[in-house]
Amino acid sequence: MKKDIELVTTEGIIILRLYDDTPLSRNNFLSLVKEGMYDSIQFHRVIEKFMIQAGEALDKEALTRKKDKFKFSRLVPAEITSTHFHKRGTLGAAREGDDVNPEQKGSFIQFYIVQGRIYTDSTLDVAANRVTKMLAYNQVINDPTNKSTFAAYQELVKNCESTSEDTIKQLKSQLDSLADIVQESIPVFSYPEEQREVYKTLGGAAHLDQNYTVFGEVISGMDIVDKIATTETNTRDRPTEDILILSTKLIKRQK
Repeated sequence: MKKDIELVTTEGIIILRLYDDTPLSRNNFLSLVKEGMYDSIQFHRVIEKFMIQAGEALDKEALTRKKDKFKFSRLVPAEITSTHFHKRGTLGAAREGDDVNPEQKGSFIQFYIVQGRIYTDSTLDVAANRVTKMLAYNQVINDPTNKSTFAAYQELVKNCESTSEDTIKQLKSQLDSLADIVQESIPVFSYPEEQREVYKTLGGAAHLDQNYTVFGEVISGMDIVDKIATTETNTRDRPTEDILILSTKLIKRQK
């Protein structure tokens, strides 16, 4: 059975198809749908030509009660593959940055849908260099030989209110310098030719590749995604008028 999810939003209906080869993310999403966790969830971060992100509730206390009842408080292990990439319509797991989340685990509830933009060969090359830089940095902070430096940096960031900004910057600079060395020693990331063509015709968010888990895609309702993406937002990218997921359900289809 193909696992499709219907999102009924205040702007219209979006149908998502979940991938079977990202089972941890897929099963987490299905559990949330089953328990009604997405009812009254907001699209709280919207950036035109990039993505729309959901996962905050209007009633945060009610969401906390649901999380406690169904024990939805975990992060989801990363399932990053070279097969799935950030083409237009991609469904991905939002997450905290590498400095606090070096294992790149996904949020249990927050997700994004890529609206994206069209790339050229030159802008894809820029994105590829950006991906390479992020891969190098992640390699550095997960290297056991850098464990003490990274742990010290994390502790300083955690206690930033009582820590000199210069001290934090100094440790961050050390990590970045190590990443620069690693970047020079690893191959520059490259997009497979078929993916490059998709980015140059359909569009997407190529700079996110290899750093976030992609676990599904929109199969119907991209016009609704576009509508949400063009809504008015404030300086924090939050829509000035609430855009909600009203309900969700699983649609079972034969292969």
